[in-house]
Amino acid sequence: MIIDRHPFTVNSHGHLEIGGVDAINLANDFGTPLYVYDVSLIRKNARSFVDAFEELGVKAKVAYASKAFSSIAMLQVIQQEGLCLDVVSEGELYTAIEAGFPSERIHMHGNNKSRQELQMAIEQNIGCIVLDNFYEIELLGELLNLQNKEMDVLMRVTPGVNSKTHQYIMTGNEDSKFGFNLKNGQADEAFQLLKKYPSIRFKGLHCHIGSQIFETDRFLSATEILFAELAKWKRNENYTPEVLNLGGGFGIRYTSEEEPIPYEQYVYALVEEVRKQSEEMDIPLPEIWMEPGRAIVGNTGVTLYTIGSMKSIPGIREYISVDGGMTDNLRPALYGAKYEAVVTNKADQTPIKEVSVAGKCCESGDMLIWDLPVPEVQTNDVLAVFSTGAYGYSMASHYNRFAKPAVVFVENKEAKLVVKRESYQDVVKNDLSYL
Repeated sequence: MIIDRHPFTVNSHGHLEIGGVDAINLANDFGTPLYVYDVSLIRKNARSFVDAFEELGVKAKVAYASKAFSSIAMLQVIQQEGLCLDVVSEGELYTAIEAGFPSERIHMHGNNKSRQELQMAIEQNIGCIVLDNFYEIELLGELLNLQNKEMDVLMRVTPGVNSKTHQYIMTGNEDSKFGFNLKNGQADEAFQLLKKYPSIRFKGLHCHIGSQIFETDRFLSATEILFAELAKWKRNENYTPEVLNLGGGFGIRYTSEEEPIPYEQYVYALVEEVRKQSEEMDIPLPEIWMEPGRAIVGNTGVTLYTIGSMKSIPGIREYISVDGGMTDNLRPALYGAKYEAVVTNKADQTPIKEVSVAGKCCESGDMLIWDLPVPEVQTNDVLAVFSTGAYGYSMASHYNRFAKPAVVFVENKEAKLVVKRESYQDVVKNDLSYL
C-alpha cells in the first residue's frame, strides 16, 4: 500500500493518522486545503544530521534552508533543535527575527542581495553572508566601512558538477546564475578582491550542486574540486579555510520511484572525504557546514484536500477535482513533480481503479497527480497528498484570487494552528481603489 512508503499510520477507523491525530478530525477542525506537519518527524530529521556529526566528533553546523518552509513556528522548532538558519531575503530574515532566532546562527544567501538586504543583515549582526558575485563584495565592503563593522563571509563557487536532477533545481553546473566560476578564474579574481576589504572576514568556500539528489558521488566530486582550488590558494597565498560549506539537496521520497538513502550516509561520506583532502593538503580539518531544507521538512508534511467534482471520460481517464491545486502546490506544474496520496477516510481500503487528481485553478496544467490508485471515491471524501512539507506553502500564491491555506503542527497527539487560513479580506488588503 502507498501508506507503507510514508511515515504515517492508519487507525482502527481506517483513517490516516498524522502524529497520532486522525486526519479527518484535522480536516473537520481546520478546513481544507490544509498543510499538516508531524513535528516529531521534523525533529527526527534534524537530529539525523546533527547526531551524525557529533558521533564523528567533527566541528560542524547544520543550517536549515528556510526557503523550504518558513514560518515563526517552524523556525522556533529549528531553534529548539540547535540548528543554524539560511535566509535568502529580507522577508525570511524578518521572519527569523520575529521568531526570536539567534542572529549569530543566521546565514544569508542569494544571487542578487540588495543594499537594503545587506544593510539589514549587518544591523542584525547575523553570523555569515555567502557572497555570490563581485557586486556583492564591493557593496558589502562599502556598507561595513560605513558602519565600522566586520562580517564573516563564505564565497559561493560553482564546481562544474552536474547533479542528476531536474534542470530547474540544478545549481552546481558551470552555466548557473549562482556563484563564482572555478574553471574560468572568477573565484581567483574574487579571492584577490576580498583582500581589499579588511572588514570582510573570508572564512572559506561554499557550494550547492542541486536538489533531490540520492547518491553521494556528486557531492564527493564537488568536494574534491573545492579542495583543488584551496590547495592552489594555499601554495600561492598561504590561505587555509576555516569553513567548508557543502550545501544540501539531499533527496526525499515522493513516490515509489525514489529510494532515499539515510541522511547519516551523506554526513559520513562527506566527512571522510574532507578528512582525506585536508590530510593531503596538510591543513587542519575545516568546520563542515550543511544546509538541508527539504530533507528536514519534506516528508513531514501532508496536504489535506476535500474531493469535489468527478468526471469520467470512458476509455480515456477519470478525474477527481480537489479544493486546492497549483496555488498551494506549484511543483507539479512547475517541473512535473510527482506525488502519492491516499483517500484519508478510506486509507485501509484496497485500490480498485486509477484516477487523476485535478486542482481547481483555471489552467489545464493544474494537475496534482496523474493515475492515482484509489478505492471507490465520493464527493466530500478527503484526499491526503504526502511529502508536501517543502515548497508547498513557500510557493503558494493568490492565483485566481485563492486564499492561502492554514498550517497545523501536530506533536504528542495534539494539533496546533501555526499559520491562520487567509480570508478574502487578506487577499485584497493591499488593493487600492482607482475611483
